[in-house]
Amino acid sequence: QVRLIESGGGLVQTGGSTRLSCAASGGTFTDYTMAWLRLAPGKERINVATISWSGDSTYYDQSVTGRFTISRDNVKNMVWLQMDSLKPADTAVYYCAAGFPERGGAIAPMRTLYWGQGAQVTVSS
Repeated sequence: QVRLIESGGGLVQTGGSTRLSCAASGGTFTDYTMAWLRLAPGKERINVATISWSGDSTYYDQSVTGRFTISRDNVKNMVWLQMDSLKPADTAVYYCAAGFPERGGAIAPMRTLYWGQGAQVTVSS
């Protein structure tokens, strides 16, 4: 059983930055592809960023490409999401997730097995 605990986020002004952190425990961290998902009111959940077990490959949803950066440290069992140039449309609860790619040759889409409790990010206009 993998436990994921997010931290960071909060209230940010449009154009600002913030960073989400995710601490993983249980299981073998390098077994898992990691991702950040977000869920906004009235919208479907989307995978905004994914990173391979090694950290060599990343994937971003088109809505965040060029603004968000996902990274991981396989010694510290941590994953981060650096969020820059934030927009009100980025307002959501962000979840750290662990899983496996649904198909070979690509890290996304990812089949989510574990996720954390979520961290709220609110971008004010």
